Amino acid sequence: MTVRKFIGGCLLALVLLPALALAGDVSATLDRNTVQLGETVTLNVRVSGQGMGVPAPDLGALNRDFQILGSSQNSSYNVVNGKASAELTFGIALRPRHTGVLQIPALSVAGSQTTPLQLTVTAPDPNAASASSKDVFMESQINPAQGYVGQQFTYVTRLYYAARIGGDAPQPPQVAGVEIVPLGKGLNYDTERGGRSYHVLEQRYAVTPQHAGKVEIPPVDFEGQAADPSDPDSFFGATVPVSASAPAQTLDVKAAPADFGGSTWLPARELSLSLDGWPTAQDAAPRVGQPFNLTMNLQATGLSQEALPALSLPPLDGATVYPDKPVSGNRQDGEWVTGRRQQSFAIVPERAGPLTIPATTLKWWNVVSDKMEVARIPAHTIEVLPAVGAPATPPAASASTAAVTGDHTVATGSTNGAASTPWRWIALASLGLWLLSLAAWWWWRRRSAEPATPAAPARSSARNAQLAFLAAARGSDAAAQARSLLAWARAERPAIQHLGELSAALDDPRQHAAIAALQRRHYAGTAMPEADANLPEAFRRGFAWRAASAAGRDSGLAPLYPFKLD
Repeated sequence: MTVRKFIGGCLLALVLLPALALAGDVSATLDRNTVQLGETVTLNVRVSGQGMGVPAPDLGALNRDFQILGSSQNSSYNVVNGKASAELTFGIALRPRHTGVLQIPALSVAGSQTTPLQLTVTAPDPNAASASSKDVFMESQINPAQGYVGQQFTYVTRLYYAARIGGDAPQPPQVAGVEIVPLGKGLNYDTERGGRSYHVLEQRYAVTPQHAGKVEIPPVDFEGQAADPSDPDSFFGATVPVSASAPAQTLDVKAAPADFGGSTWLPARELSLSLDGWPTAQDAAPRVGQPFNLTMNLQATGLSQEALPALSLPPLDGATVYPDKPVSGNRQDGEWVTGRRQQSFAIVPERAGPLTIPATTLKWWNVVSDKMEVARIPAHTIEVLPAVGAPATPPAASASTAAVTGDHTVATGSTNGAASTPWRWIALASLGLWLLSLAAWWWWRRRSAEPATPAAPARSSARNAQLAFLAAARGSDAAAQARSLLAWARAERPAIQHLGELSAALDDPRQHAAIAALQRRHYAGTAMPEADANLPEAFRRGFAWRAASAAGRDSGLAPLYPFKLD
């Protein structure tokens, strides 16, 4: 019976494995939240962490309120710090069947469900309907109508044409002090105005004013050719010139609020800040000299990557921070730009005990609620273990510390116990120490009198490792220098695990400085020609091993990047 259950469980796992492989984070967005009856809206369904091969979502629940005009899909792949990620987007063109607040229910895709959405559908604009007698006309729209400097606005132009036309697509407007960037390649769909069918060419732009005040977006013009329906020879190419113009739009741009402070001005619709990579209960605790990695992520909707501040960690007491190369990018959903910054850090603990990463905060302005908010990464403390092979730090002496001598136990922190210690035990202990010292001196004299013996294979191995390091030290490959120096150290002290332990076991300040410079070049990738020259000189006479009692002191390595995020 047990074997049957086991086999059944294995078969069930095999059946569920494809479904688990498809599971990923999914989201759904509309390219606009309000449309007129007869217009088309695009529903974008994104699957993060998946590429090609994910089945399209079931759209049957949409048929009651929408016509499904068509769909497309697009996949993208990214590699960040050696980690690959993928995203698949399904684009579905929908035409509302009636006015009102229409519900787009949760859709099942890739083993997950999207969040339900709402779309407001209004009656057609009478002014637009009056233009439906024309074969070609244009509209424009700005959303929102007012906001702040540095905030992203969405500007839309639509070209309506009833028959086949030719010509270049309308060009984006040019406004001094305003950044205007296309959002995607444009949309093509059909609509009805005044009972007449039109083809529509829609283009969206991200508009970001750089100065406060009234901003006038000028009309956008189109000039082209259309087939002449009154010419019987139009089949052979006879055309007539046509033109249209989208109305001008006005923006009311406000300056940043005076009470925001001197921080970087960040007007966004949404903003998130996180720090990932903390050691978990399943991970081994970090040790002195062993680096661990943390990754900070900043993402803001309504701001491009260029507007986001550089990411950093506050100065750390007891560790050195080596930042990796930052990664940034933008994502568009047809209406808003989402900027992203990512920064990884290699953190090298310098001493055992608790290591605290202080809290990091970032002020930003929520343009939806029109108020200041603060994104916060709370402080986090992790326990750093001593380096492998390093002596444990002795506990501090206290009144309760007990000393054992012979057959008696005496409390060293108590004056009564000290007074009761027999003097003869002190005399016997002194005599024992004297005899031990005499035996050690006799042993040392005997060893020094012995004739020199040939070098052991281990000594020969250490010499070869030393020559290999000196050869690498004359080059500029920091990774090769670190490997060969560690190999030489292990040939003499096999317990040495990494450069942090090696530095703690040495007693020469020049060798400490040389190892610190080598670590900086190795982790941070910073060229330091003077450090390359000092490295072989610092170890020319071999390692200056320190006494065991001094091995637990701090390395004194100062932080390389003492900057912080506002």
